[in-house]
Parts: sequence; C-alpha cells; structure tokens
Amino acid sequence: MSDIDIFAGLLLEESKRFLEKATVSADHGGKVAYLHASLLLCFASFEAHLNAISDDFGHREDLDVHDRAIMFEREVKLKDGRFELASTMKMYRLEDRVQFVYRRFSGEAIDTTLAWWAQLQAATNSRNGLTHPKVHVQMTERNVSDAISAVVLALGAIYRAVYHKKFPAVGRGLDSKLDF
Repeated sequence: MSDIDIFAGLLLEESKRFLEKATVSADHGGKVAYLHASLLLCFASFEAHLNAISDDFGHREDLDVHDRAIMFEREVKLKDGRFELASTMKMYRLEDRVQFVYRRFSGEAIDTTLAWWAQLQAATNSRNGLTHPKVHVQMTERNVSDAISAVVLALGAIYRAVYHKKFPAVGRGLDSKLDF
C-alpha cells in the first residue's frame, strides 16, 4: 500500500471521526465546525483516492496522452507535431474524473440512476457551497453522513471497476477507527 493510499484512508477516518464528534457535541458552534471539517475531509479523501488510482494506473501503455491528462490533471500541448503532457495543471470536475476512470477501466458508464450518485451530487453541491460560499450553507449531520456514505459507495464502484475488488471501507459504514 502506497503512502497516498494510507493518507487517503486516514482522511476518510478523520472525516468519520469529526462526524461522530458533531453527533455528541452539545455546543452548537462546535457541532457546525465538526460538520464542516468532516465534509471537507471527506472530499479530500475522495480526491486522494482518485489520485492514488491515477498513480497506480496512469502510466499504463494502453492509455494515450489525453487519458493521462485526465488521470493526472495536466494540460496537453503540441510539441514537434505530437501531443504530450504539459507541466501545467488542468483541473477537471470531480464528477467527470469519476466517470472517466470508471468507464476507462470497466468499459461501461456509471449508472447515474443509482441512489448514491444523486447523494454524491448533493454532497458535491454542499461541499461547493462551503468552499465557494455565496450564501450561508446550513450543514446537518444527515447531509454530512449522506456525503460520507456517497463517497464510500462511489469509491466502492470505482474499486470494483479498476481493481476488481471491494473498497475496504465499504463494510465499516460511518464508524471511525479513530478515537481523538
């Protein structure tokens, strides 16, 4: 297991632990802060897991330069009449990267009618409202627990598509292994 895999797992455990702390917090301000931390760590974990998959599979011979550009979030440039990866970043929407990785390694599109996909969209909207606020976003324990569940289920689908095995955190639900 690589360092990024371990770190991605830790971020998910921290996210779940902050949700647990929010659940038992008697202080409203503390509860809100724990919920915010939980949601942001959940998405940090999701992106870290996607980056770990890119590290594992991004150099395969059957990937062309445009595939690698999406995997590594890089620009593609023309040099000497051929395409190559540039050193400059090109951000892709998280949803697009998820769909690309899933389709590229499973050969099929993600079934976007599944409940977890809708939950992931709602969670992404909550995260975007928190990281790019235009209005005050009300976070609830339910919003955050649904977000964590959606991320875990999304990673479960991606792991089956890419690694042909179960994502380890699927069976643990929302219970953290941490006790801080």
